Amino acid sequence: MKLFGGGHSGSEEKKPVSAAGNTRPVTLKDLEGFVDYVVRALVDNPDEVKVATETDGEVKVIRISCRKEDTGKIIGKKGKTIIALRALVAGAAGRMQDRVSVEVMD
Repeated sequence: MKLFGGGHSGSEEKKPVSAAGNTRPVTLKDLEGFVDYVVRALVDNPDEVKVATETDGEVKVIRISCRKEDTGKIIGKKGKTIIALRALVAGAAGRMQDRVSVEVMD
């Protein structure tokens, strides 16, 4: 009996499975929604958060606007929070064969 394989035999076909259980491709709107969801969870004034996507040449830019006092919560200590958010978005954008960056507006 396998511990992590669920006891599958080697003769069964393996089907590709994504984390959500479906194989729908990620879109730019999905990434924008993800950024919006995460940022609203971080700030004190979620109703004043605005997330918009702009195209800058070949690179798409997701811009975050919020209250001045909430900017620090998005950026995090030593920039760790925004770096992590950018890494997640860049990874998902790579699956789309695209380049997407995230910016916090002043």
